[in-house]
Amino acid sequence: MMSVRPKLAIFTVALATAASARITVAQASSTANKQSQSPVAAQQLPLQHQAPLLDWMTPRLLPPSPIQPLLNFKDSDVKFSVQQLMYTLRDNRHEGWVLAAYPDPKTSRPLIGAGFSLDLPAREHAQHDPLNSNQFLEPSSAQLWQAAGLDPQHLQAMLAQYDRELSAWKKRRFQRKARTDSLFPQISEEDAMKLLRISTIQAIHNARAYCRNFDQLTGPQQMALTQLVYQMGVNLEEFTNFLSAINTPAPGAVSPSAASKLLATASVSNVESPGPIAASYSPGQTYASAASPNEEYWDSVQGTLIHTDWARRYSTRAVSVIAMLDPSYGSDPYQAEAKVRAEVRPLYRHRHHRAGLHTASASHRKTAARRTHKS
Repeated sequence: MMSVRPKLAIFTVALATAASARITVAQASSTANKQSQSPVAAQQLPLQHQAPLLDWMTPRLLPPSPIQPLLNFKDSDVKFSVQQLMYTLRDNRHEGWVLAAYPDPKTSRPLIGAGFSLDLPAREHAQHDPLNSNQFLEPSSAQLWQAAGLDPQHLQAMLAQYDRELSAWKKRRFQRKARTDSLFPQISEEDAMKLLRISTIQAIHNARAYCRNFDQLTGPQQMALTQLVYQMGVNLEEFTNFLSAINTPAPGAVSPSAASKLLATASVSNVESPGPIAASYSPGQTYASAASPNEEYWDSVQGTLIHTDWARRYSTRAVSVIAMLDPSYGSDPYQAEAKVRAEVRPLYRHRHHRAGLHTASASHRKTAARRTHKS
């Protein structure tokens, strides 16, 4: 039989062993916690466990809003009056102004205000010009609606009402009601102006993506290009001759950066008599006319639009837009418009003349038939 003393010794050793084990476990746990808080802890883990831990430790960043560049816009970012362009667009000679949803003449999709599309989805619009770092922005109608500060539920209610009315009235009657101001207003003047403003800002943003040297254009030229983008949207991609011409500097033209260097060099070497190029250049001049107004260059750019079906079909708005591309437009807009108007050939539709011919032809056939019958 074992004595009491050996049993006590065995019990003491057991307690010491258990306590040592608990201390070891606690130290290991503390070390693991410290390592998990250390920025290099992931590197000490086996390779198969590093990726999940790094993914867990990486802070979650919200994706940037697709309309944030539009919200960041300031009127001073362009050289023309945004308000002036907005009032031009709402004119009946351009986009018109209707405070209720009405059908697009071609697609029958709902428009409102100055042609704001109510149901467009967000679209991809790739930048095909490797020399232009500006990217296109094509958010959905709902995103633009919210960016303008309007209620999304109101938009959904309007779209549902539009579908019911289009089904009941059909396209032609619906358009006649819009032309005669017979539609009950669904938004206020203020809300329509908010939609017009956010759409104009989007057009400015995309105009930069279409034109490499947008910031070097004159104010009227910037306004003209913005108006083209507003009216045509992605369809402006089809005007390849125009886009090629406006992105090609005129032969012998001095870029703004090169002209600025010449100006700085001339001012240092001879303050009283700078060189001819430096003397003629001032910041903000058009890229193609940095050295001197190049009328031939801008005549060729205008010509790519003058001889299009768009200019012939919408001659009134086309004349005003194309004329603004003239470098002399700022000093004499009437002369610039007269010059373009003399070259644009509008499409004439002789409906009454054709109807008269049809009536005369029908009468002739009836008379001939009676004569044949009598004979």
